[in-house]
Amino acid sequence: MSEIVSDWPRKTRELQNHHMDSTLWDDFPFRDDDIVVATYAKAGTTWTQQIVGQLLYDGDPEVAIGQISPWWDMRILPPEVREMVLTQAHRRVVKTHLPADALVMSPKARYLYVARDGRDVIWSLHNHHSNHTELAFQLINDTPGRVGPPLPRADPDIRRYFMTWLENDGTPYWSFWENIATWWALRDRPNVKLVHFANLKADLAGQMREIADFLDVDIPQAKWPEVVEHCTFDYMKANPERSAPGGGMFWEGGANTFINKGTNGRWRDVLSPAESLAYERMAAEKLGADCAHWLATGEGA
Repeated sequence: MSEIVSDWPRKTRELQNHHMDSTLWDDFPFRDDDIVVATYAKAGTTWTQQIVGQLLYDGDPEVAIGQISPWWDMRILPPEVREMVLTQAHRRVVKTHLPADALVMSPKARYLYVARDGRDVIWSLHNHHSNHTELAFQLINDTPGRVGPPLPRADPDIRRYFMTWLENDGTPYWSFWENIATWWALRDRPNVKLVHFANLKADLAGQMREIADFLDVDIPQAKWPEVVEHCTFDYMKANPERSAPGGGMFWEGGANTFINKGTNGRWRDVLSPAESLAYERMAAEKLGADCAHWLATGEGA
């Protein structure tokens, strides 16, 4: 990937809030073939990390990807976890929820960006947010260095939660549209691959083969059934402690709460046609027709 140097995307801004600090990437010592899994959040991040982990380790069921692949720009990540990543001898996998223009990127790394319809994102995010433990709120809000307002408790009304997020550019998290648009703009880069949650649901084995090709990972044919099985939602739900961040300690109910339903379309029975249309119109306005179509369907990247 050393040839991808000219016209390389540059970081143009910082993004800091209760969860993230983009400056943490400024001195990241990239190595050849580092893998970065990027998403807005709740779009299939952990699923994709599990896929990458199983591809790298030939389907080893003991690989705890949630422990060896942390969220690098999460500002409360303990120093010992960062040190663990820096001293890893194997091929490294880290995740980010930053938009591409707030991220220091390297031509040495491979980037998997995972997207999902924003309505499905919020239905998953509401479960995630609503089940935070008191410890989670204390760490997120009280650890020194927070920029901006604290993370509030989740509104129990999921329709209102969605509309607040839609009408206020991602409140109480960060902008969805900026995140999608900045990564969509990099879709033709040879070390960036866009992945869609709906496509993972529809053809997991096929999508995993594409990801393996992108990462230059060769899985023995006899191993493929096991590798794919370990990346199914049923398998992850039955073994959540290996994939959930921190083993699930930040959610009531633990890792089983973090690995929730993995389904799409739950918003259809809650949002009115007018509310759903408002989302679709905003997607087209903010992203353009091609990107909005991809985001809704997984088609056309």
